[in-house]
Amino acid sequence: MGGTIKKRTLGKSGLDITEISLGLWPIGGEGWGQVEDAESLKTIDAALELGVNFYDTADVYGFGHSEKILGKAMKGRRDKFIVATKIGWIGFDHEKQSSAYTTVDKVVEVVELALKHLQTDYVDLIQSHINFRDKTMETMIEGFQKLQQDGKVRAYGVSTSNFEYLQQFNADGKCASLQIDHSILNRTSEAEIFPYCMENNIGVLVRGPLAMGILTGKLTPDWEFPDGDFRQAWQKDPERHKIFLEDLKKVEKLRPLAKGKTMGQLALLFSIAHPAVTASIPGAKTVQQLEQNVAAAHLPALTEEEWRVIDSLSPSGGGRKIWPA
Repeated sequence: MGGTIKKRTLGKSGLDITEISLGLWPIGGEGWGQVEDAESLKTIDAALELGVNFYDTADVYGFGHSEKILGKAMKGRRDKFIVATKIGWIGFDHEKQSSAYTTVDKVVEVVELALKHLQTDYVDLIQSHINFRDKTMETMIEGFQKLQQDGKVRAYGVSTSNFEYLQQFNADGKCASLQIDHSILNRTSEAEIFPYCMENNIGVLVRGPLAMGILTGKLTPDWEFPDGDFRQAWQKDPERHKIFLEDLKKVEKLRPLAKGKTMGQLALLFSIAHPAVTASIPGAKTVQQLEQNVAAAHLPALTEEEWRVIDSLSPSGGGRKIWPA
């Protein structure tokens, strides 16, 4: 695996990040089945050696555990990492559609806890992880701006798939980034959200580029997900199971395109192709998974024929997803 991973500037943040980066939800040890901390640390080390400079985590990933693992990995070499984390899900009341972030002090307190986990005095990007319009949005933004002024965060953004929420979050034009689910199987963001981001200089971080593993081509209709893996719901819930099976049929039609690359690499090449996208942040639990993901950054762009097949299966502006809601 040779060459340098291309870097792109993340919106108005000024941060130059690698177009294939690393999402750290899986290493939190919650939601994706068993994970070993030693392997997680090896995976982050390998990512650094392969040229990856951007690492995305969140307070809810293992309730701080993912942040702590990243903190251990960064010890003594903080300058080599561009770090993003997210706050918001913890303390959110889904029935009342409201959160615990009722004061600026609360926002600052929670971010400072993240800094403690990460063993650093600043994060490069802080993101709101609340996907719904709620009464505390303005407080969250005010808190982020205070943290920015105090040098504890360099830029801030939002993680959501809701266009209205994004527009409201960017009402003052200062939102630097959007993290959003986007893949061959879910192209809904291409209709309105991506053009809006390009017009407003909002960098896009693509989460779910492998469709939670579906686009790797490894899953089968009777796949048994391990204990502790949230994807067990795809087999147990009738509606999700139906969509899962439909998605697997699409993947089979994509399989002939995997010549000289893996199915996962095909999906990652798709995810970084849109001009609105700054970086794709696939997760990885092992060094092997990471190496396959990063290798996509060194492959040729998709051909017109590959785009024709992809567009026939999943038109721009369309798509469904079965997790998260």
